Amino acid sequence: MRRSVVFACAAFVAASFAYLPFAYAHVTLRPAEAPPGGTTTYTVRVPSEGDSATTSVELEIPAGVTIVSVAGASDIYELKKAGDRVTAIVWKTSIPAGERGELNFVAQNPASGAEIAWKAHQFYADGTRADWVEPKGGKRPGPVTTLKAAQ
Repeated sequence: MRRSVVFACAAFVAASFAYLPFAYAHVTLRPAEAPPGGTTTYTVRVPSEGDSATTSVELEIPAGVTIVSVAGASDIYELKKAGDRVTAIVWKTSIPAGERGELNFVAQNPASGAEIAWKAHQFYADGTRADWVEPKGGKRPGPVTTLKAAQ
């Protein structure tokens, strides 16, 4: 009897871990801290969850952030603009299911404020999407960069 209970508990824990990537994996930005007013090279980390490959990623550029450059050939990404200001970067990509991709750009950070709250939209080959736009602690939190002066 005890062996059955132990086996059932182990099976439950193993099954729970199998679903963790879907519940906790999300688009992130590195570094997590950057200097106010400074120019920073950012890496967007994109896990491709579920059974479908990621086909594109759109990162909304918050007010006060200025895009300096985007890594990769210009046919891999598109810049959305309002006038001269870049409002979003859309990368065309192919990240197989269960894998992670990294996308890079350089931006000048706002000179003031405590953090940069980003919003990311991930599009899958099966036509679905995941919007990483909620505040920290939400079901689908958007990436956040803390603005902190260099020591």
